[in-house]
Amino acid sequence: MTAHVLNGKALAAAIKEGVSRQVYACQQKGIEPTLAIVSATNDESSNWYVSTIRKTAEKVGIKTKLVNLSASATYGEIALELGSLAGNGKVHGIILQTPLPQGVDIDGLLGLIPITKDVDGANPLSAGRLYSGLKSFAPATAAAVMALLVSPDIHLEGKHTVVVGRSRIVGKPTAHLLLDQHATVTICHSRTTDLHKITSLADVLVVAIGKPGFITGDFVKKGAVVIDVGTNVDASGNLVGDVDVKSVLAKAGKLSPVPGGVGPVTTAILLKQTVDAAAKL
Repeated sequence: MTAHVLNGKALAAAIKEGVSRQVYACQQKGIEPTLAIVSATNDESSNWYVSTIRKTAEKVGIKTKLVNLSASATYGEIALELGSLAGNGKVHGIILQTPLPQGVDIDGLLGLIPITKDVDGANPLSAGRLYSGLKSFAPATAAAVMALLVSPDIHLEGKHTVVVGRSRIVGKPTAHLLLDQHATVTICHSRTTDLHKITSLADVLVVAIGKPGFITGDFVKKGAVVIDVGTNVDASGNLVGDVDVKSVLAKAGKLSPVPGGVGPVTTAILLKQTVDAAAKL
């Protein structure tokens, strides 16, 4: 048996097509959906991600505003920019790019992003609303995982789903979004005992641990749906996930690989949530 590969690029294209239609509808009402990105880093991968967002946004008609601060920016300088964007009625979405300069309190800064403009679900208030079942924007990566799982032949209700990783931008919100779909959820992490015994019971396995190729076929139940959220760079400079593709393809029923899986969907979701904010949906 060879697993069916879930095509994140195709899904992202479909989402962006819908976003383009939403943007046009907003423009007909005199609204120009705009995403602001605050960056205070020289990190190459971070800058590449920002560039990707801006290029993709341009293609669907969303304007972007980049506030590019130095890698030595202070908390006060970043807070000033976030406050200005929060009060700008022409800005509909705000993201604070990481990493931040050493010693800067990220939680305090994230709390300055209004939840109505928090299109990447970063403000702790957004997380609290998400966990309480109230309307809020979910972290885009977690929402991308769920978008890949929305399929007529993937049934979440009552199924045993295992999330490996407990970060607040992927693991925890993904677990809660799965609960909203009536799945039975287990969260595993670096201190979980006998990890493979737990993952091998999962009907749906979501992996976000930052260890390249860590999850092999031995960790996977036959026929399971596996979503790889890992973003690692191997010795050759290639992007690889947390899943060993060759062995898992031979065991799983469906696999969302890296690259070409969660990544492109995450960017598309971020833009969708921006236009949703502009339309006040």
